[in-house]
Amino acid sequence: MRLQLLGTAAGGGVPQWNCACPGCTGARAHPGRRRRHASLAVEVERGRCHIVNATPDIADQIEGCDGLLPSPGSRETPLAGVILTDAELDHTLGVARLREAEKLEIRATPAVRGTLTERLRLGEVLSPYAGLSWHDLPLSGSEPLGAGVEAGAVPISGKRPRYAAGAEGTVRAEGPGSGWVVALRLADRMSGKVVVYAPAMGVWTPELDAALAVADCVIIDGTFWDDEEPRRTGISERTATEMGHLPIERTADRLAGLAGRVLYTHLNNTNPLIDPGAPEHRVLAELGIEVAAEGAWIEL
Repeated sequence: MRLQLLGTAAGGGVPQWNCACPGCTGARAHPGRRRRHASLAVEVERGRCHIVNATPDIADQIEGCDGLLPSPGSRETPLAGVILTDAELDHTLGVARLREAEKLEIRATPAVRGTLTERLRLGEVLSPYAGLSWHDLPLSGSEPLGAGVEAGAVPISGKRPRYAAGAEGTVRAEGPGSGWVVALRLADRMSGKVVVYAPAMGVWTPELDAALAVADCVIIDGTFWDDEEPRRTGISERTATEMGHLPIERTADRLAGLAGRVLYTHLNNTNPLIDPGAPEHRVLAELGIEVAAEGAWIEL
């Protein structure tokens, strides 16, 4: 199993089109700091890949990944399907961009599938273009992806996206078992290696704790450095936790105790880690934790 980090940014990417914060301004001046929306390519075997979360950047992300480029036929693609960890727009809008596909497999929990088909009407909109095949992403157990690689969901929270708010206009928080936000657990039966991908983590559940404890590689939510960052920078009236993201200051020490490799992804443009010279990088390095790099490959 090989993984490639197709993107490592939170919603809006870095730079964000309407933002002139230091992170975005720095990324415009230094293109090497640019980050696309967080996504992951999973190569289960040569010529067969799955994309975890279909972002607005998906076309460019495919072009930047050799394992996803079409060949040898003019319309032969190694893209076997899409796996969704939640129903947020930043993780699902790319599904519509894949309408040129003859057929497309989508794996998601029932809650995510329901809101995409009922609120966004993705199935209705895309059916004239591509044949969508929906598969449940199991909240217990796993489903084969191919070549001995299996995928399963790890419950995190019941946080709905804003467009899926209730009739009263509020976003109802449901239990972790509702499947609105999950981490993805990938297991390679041949090598015995396990990867946990959790780009949005507002709650550290017992199920997540158990999955992280036995993972060989953890790629996890690093949206904000501290809890007050959204309010301090003026992007929200809510704290990081209230926005559905445990800040790095609250998770780093705990993650440092894991035996496997740990990488932070899904960085917001306000996060000081956007600047490679920021002292926060040294803090994480001393803990043995990495900051995910755009396009990096991970082999397990």
